[in-house]
Amino acid sequence: MVETLKDKQVPGLEGQLTREQAEALVDGDREYAIFVLLRLSLELSRLQAAQASNAGPSTPSSATPVYQKPTTAAGRRGRAKRGGKKGHRGRNRPSPPLIDRTEPHTLLACPRCGGPVNDCQGESSRRTRIIEDIPEGTRTEAVAHVVQAAYCPKCKAVVEPKVADALPGSRLGHRVLVLAAWLRFGLGLALSQIREVLNAHLQFKISDGGLVEAAHRIAQILKPWYEEIGRQVKESGVLNADETGWRVLGKLHWLWCFCSELAQATYYMIDRSRGSPALTKFFTEAMAGVLVTDFWSAYNAVVCTARQVCFPHLFRELDDTSEKDDSEPWRLFVKKLGRLLRDAVRLGKAEDLPAEEYRSRRARLDARLAALVDSVDTSASSPMNRNVKRIVKRLRQFQSAMFTFLDYEHVPSSNNHAEREIRPAVIMRKNTQCNQSERGAETQAILMTVFRTLKRRGLSPLNEVVTALRQYTLTGQLPPLPSAPAAAKPRAEQDAQA
Repeated sequence: MVETLKDKQVPGLEGQLTREQAEALVDGDREYAIFVLLRLSLELSRLQAAQASNAGPSTPSSATPVYQKPTTAAGRRGRAKRGGKKGHRGRNRPSPPLIDRTEPHTLLACPRCGGPVNDCQGESSRRTRIIEDIPEGTRTEAVAHVVQAAYCPKCKAVVEPKVADALPGSRLGHRVLVLAAWLRFGLGLALSQIREVLNAHLQFKISDGGLVEAAHRIAQILKPWYEEIGRQVKESGVLNADETGWRVLGKLHWLWCFCSELAQATYYMIDRSRGSPALTKFFTEAMAGVLVTDFWSAYNAVVCTARQVCFPHLFRELDDTSEKDDSEPWRLFVKKLGRLLRDAVRLGKAEDLPAEEYRSRRARLDARLAALVDSVDTSASSPMNRNVKRIVKRLRQFQSAMFTFLDYEHVPSSNNHAEREIRPAVIMRKNTQCNQSERGAETQAILMTVFRTLKRRGLSPLNEVVTALRQYTLTGQLPPLPSAPAAAKPRAEQDAQA
């Protein structure tokens, strides 16, 4: 009824309703009176919505919200109150370990009346307020290194001491170069933004070309670290993998992300292929561990101990399909499959289960999955729902990789770790517009890998790389990376050890 009254006018009631008209409605046709009351109610609701949204008389109806959230306490029911709970002890910034200077503050006159004042006596009359800030006029430091040559009678040659504060032939120190590289490949800032930070705040004039060439040089020095991170990831026992689109000189490439929570390391690789050729470059030999991925078929080419596919990917696809397909066969299938997957997740979280009961429940999950898959005819002539057949075909292909997380410790049922680790690259892709050369893509992968891994290990990327460059400048060798955690062990092996 409301829809039919939306744009319909009431004859004889244009303008304000008079008392005579109201009495005529009460004494007249009952259906007509109901119609008028509904029409007036609709106009009143429109007026209230316009007032709630601060809409004026000239605001079009399309700009008036259909529903306005209530502002009363009832409308905020269920929303958690911001801030700490009543009685919660607040947290303040800790005092700095070193005070650089002290400034006294005294009064010569009263700030209220302007009269003379006398300083109060006693320690209680004096308080200390600590303020931390960046000093005005912060600038770079120019150091003249006087290199004294010496003659070695044994070598019969003139030799010089090495300067550890900069790379050979460079007029820029390690810290400013690593800072610029970290801002770009660690935080994802564009070159123009980095130049503004250096020029405006530090009064350090440097060009985009200088930043790019410095990044290339640092990346080649840190390449052994990059390769070591790749080895640690592959040897960690549990490896998550994901990929996303990337551009190199405007052409479509793919950024691959291989990461491990056990090794606390993340390895990035940029390649033109999204298929097995790219995976072959990374997995040069069989992997002794569990590979956790989504359902992308290219990962089938990886030779590994076991495979686990991502449950959230499957749950999301089931939900998306349910919004379009409300048929009974599909609803029954989704209900049965969803219950099976949730039972598997609950078993993975169960604690203190006897080994015999755990193995029994684990075997029942395999039997239920096999029965569900075998109950559906996926042939082209089958009248079964096409969405059911599509999911069943996938389950058959990855049947052995559905419940691997129940057999190995530290193996998740989702690929969320890889998705979280690839997220910084996605944000960086929007800010930096990817790479303009193959050399730039290699530098991108190396420095992103090193900075991300150092951050995941709780280290300062800036300090660690500066220290490494100093040692490399003096000795020609990089310091080793921190050791990775122990690899995951199958549950059966842990039970045997217990």
